[in-house]
Amino acid sequence: MAEITAALVKELREKTGAGMMDAKKALVENDGDQAAAIEWLRAKGLSKAAKKSDRAAAEGLVAVKVSADGKSGAIVELNAETDFVARNEIFQKSLVGIVDAALSTDGSVAAVSGTASPDGEGTVDDLIKRMIATIGENMTLRRAAKLTAEGAVAAYVHNAAGPGMGKVGVLVALEGSGDLEDAGRKVAMHIAATSPAAATTDELDPTLIESEKRVLTEQARESGKPDAVIEKMIVGRMQKFYKEVVLVEQPFIMDSDKTVGEFLKEQGATLKGFVHYKLGEGVEKAADNFADEVAALTKGA
Repeated sequence: MAEITAALVKELREKTGAGMMDAKKALVENDGDQAAAIEWLRAKGLSKAAKKSDRAAAEGLVAVKVSADGKSGAIVELNAETDFVARNEIFQKSLVGIVDAALSTDGSVAAVSGTASPDGEGTVDDLIKRMIATIGENMTLRRAAKLTAEGAVAAYVHNAAGPGMGKVGVLVALEGSGDLEDAGRKVAMHIAATSPAAATTDELDPTLIESEKRVLTEQARESGKPDAVIEKMIVGRMQKFYKEVVLVEQPFIMDSDKTVGEFLKEQGATLKGFVHYKLGEGVEKAADNFADEVAALTKGA
């Protein structure tokens, strides 16, 4: 049997991020063969990932990246179970590589998951499974998107935990003249603060519009006014609703005397699209948490 030296163990740990004992066992099981040991650890990682896959992953980070020419941008949300893991150096370093991968693909989760891992070992999906095995928490690449524009794509991160990553991320694509990067960043900051449902009224989800109309109609009918009057009331109230949820209709946070649409027009810019990710939005968190698990494990210790 080959001698399993500390140097071999260290090298395998650096390649895989595995714990010391796991790395040593992998080498022992594979007679010191690094490649075979890596495959052994991957198999073990798959097993661990399966055990943890039903645990809610609502923490983590959102990352954004704009291409060197400023015409493309990518955004991803990588979830974990605890905020503690989101501050982990391995997690953050991997996230940088994953958003880079998103920028090199069409930006879909499937494309990003299947592209080459930034550490050169397998795919991004393999990388996430290795992190699950190493760190011990369920993780998932929940969302990913990419925007391109002939003009510029701007990015903004709120509650930053590191360069280009935080709790909220926004991409804005603009076309036109003027300083599109500056205008785009200001609009991205506005989006982070107001969470618009759509860029324009035409892009609003019809289900959302109908739901709001039903609520407003029921409220108006309680006034006892005739249907003709109620119809006019609904028109006015829907206009107010659009100003609350439609980006170009919203009062601009940096100058409430104008709408976002008016600001963009002044800048000679046309909005081509935006993406807004708020960490964990829509993920149902489990009632138990990491602190409870630790407490349970340490009882009687």
